[in-house]
Amino acid sequence: MSTHWLAIDTATEFASVAVRTDHGTVARSTRGSRQHAAQIVPMIHEVLERVEVSVGQIRGVIVGDGPGSFTGLRIGWAAAKALVQERQLPLVAIPSLLAAAYGAGVDTVAACYDALRGQVFGAIYAFEADKVATRVAADVFTISELAAAGGQPPVLAVGDGAQRYRESVLSWTGREPVGLEALPPLAGSLLALFSYHGTRRSIGGSTSEPVYGRPAEAQVKWETRHGRPLPHSSR
Repeated sequence: MSTHWLAIDTATEFASVAVRTDHGTVARSTRGSRQHAAQIVPMIHEVLERVEVSVGQIRGVIVGDGPGSFTGLRIGWAAAKALVQERQLPLVAIPSLLAAAYGAGVDTVAACYDALRGQVFGAIYAFEADKVATRVAADVFTISELAAAGGQPPVLAVGDGAQRYRESVLSWTGREPVGLEALPPLAGSLLALFSYHGTRRSIGGSTSEPVYGRPAEAQVKWETRHGRPLPHSSR
């Protein structure tokens, strides 16, 4: 990867920003989903100042692709699009779930974000050298459904969803789930994953949207009431 790439992740209650230069990666994170909108731009400026890089020196932006919080994802994507729009920089999306799995530092990982309703946004990944294989693609599951889809149990399960359904995870993996607060900032993991084959998608155009995992509650209610898909909805 070229130097001076910036990464942003706001898919969960932890928002994080990281920048990579010739001298390494610097990352910052903050907890509290209600603070994402207020904190994301100051965090960007803070990490850039720490490595003495200006906004004009950024060569591209990586953004967490979810699935996860509808509002959180939109905040991160809005910030990323604003950074790349004026200078026509490349914008790349990498799944936030994959970043959480990478941060665990083990061979096979189930990444689980809390999706409410007794479910998680879940996926299972296997890492080897500079390659990653998706054993179970990201979708909405109960823990038992994710376990059935994954076959052999992963070494570890991470994320707030794994913590919420701790007993089910223990029965499945035999190990305590690891929370997001114990992982490195996800934005730093996004930067590390850039070089992994097949992990990213290039984003073009202002209408591109992240992978939300499921429609927003407001969209579901509108479609139920009107009996048709919401115009221009993104699923």
